[in-house]
Amino acid sequence: MIRVMLAEDQRMVRGALAALLSLEDDLEVVGEASGGAEAVAVAARTRPDVVLLDIEMPDRDGLDAAPEIRAAAPGCRIMILTTFGRPGYLRRAMEAGASAFLVKDGPAQELAAAIRRVVAGERVIDPALAAAALSAGPNPLSPRERDALEAGADGSTIADIAGRLHLSEGTVRNYLSAAINKVGARNRIEAVHTARAQGWL
Repeated sequence: MIRVMLAEDQRMVRGALAALLSLEDDLEVVGEASGGAEAVAVAARTRPDVVLLDIEMPDRDGLDAAPEIRAAAPGCRIMILTTFGRPGYLRRAMEAGASAFLVKDGPAQELAAAIRRVVAGERVIDPALAAAALSAGPNPLSPRERDALEAGADGSTIADIAGRLHLSEGTVRNYLSAAINKVGARNRIEAVHTARAQGWL
């Protein structure tokens, strides 16, 4: 049996995935989580072969949780299953050690086959997204520029961002200015929107 864990914050989607996978003779759902931190704890406890991991979840997103899950359950393979098929997300998922990246609107029957392929050592990536990621190029933002954009996404002042990130106001201005220029935006709000659309944040 292939032991599968589900990490998905939408209960209905998680239930549907569990029901779908339970129809397969060789797949067993051994754990479920609704957030990133919970996913790490459940993976450590259940030691699944595969974790189906959503990206956007409360308390910690799937891309941040992925390496922690792999550390908590060595040998476990990570499959990102998301609504958000953004090129930047694919790159970040691969950097986090994911073995698969699939969008939720793909055919249901392909999911079980993808799980088996991943357990066999293959990488499974949505073909359209792979092509988009190659044409989009790498994330142009440095980690600190991403931090500054994220911290200012809610309209916070430079002083607020500086306090949150423990940086000087001048440093924050420099990071934001660099980020705005790199994504070709006119202002911070537009830069946040563009970076999120590409999956860079």
